Amino acid sequence: MATLILYSKPGCHLCEGLQEKLEQIQDPPIELEIRDITSRDDWFQAYQYEVPVLLKRENMVTDQWVETLLPRPAPRLSVEQLQRFLQKYL
Repeated sequence: MATLILYSKPGCHLCEGLQEKLEQIQDPPIELEIRDITSRDDWFQAYQYEVPVLLKRENMVTDQWVETLLPRPAPRLSVEQLQRFLQKYL
C-alpha cells in the first residue's frame, strides 16, 4: 500500500477537494496522511503559498523514509482521472 502525504491548511478549498477525492480512491490502495501546515512553523514556511502539496512516502534500503514530491494534480480532475494520475507515480 502506498502512503501519500497531503500538506494542507484549514479553509483551503483546493486542499479539501483533493483530500475528498483521494479518500475515494480504491486502486491503487493508498494510505493518506494529512499534515496541517499551520501546526508546524517549518511546514508553514515551506508550503504556505503552495498548498495543496502531495508527496509519496517510500522506504528505501537504508530503512529511512524518503518523501518524494508529486506533480500537483489539476483541481478539476475527477476521482477516476486522479486515480489514473496516481497510477503513473505509485
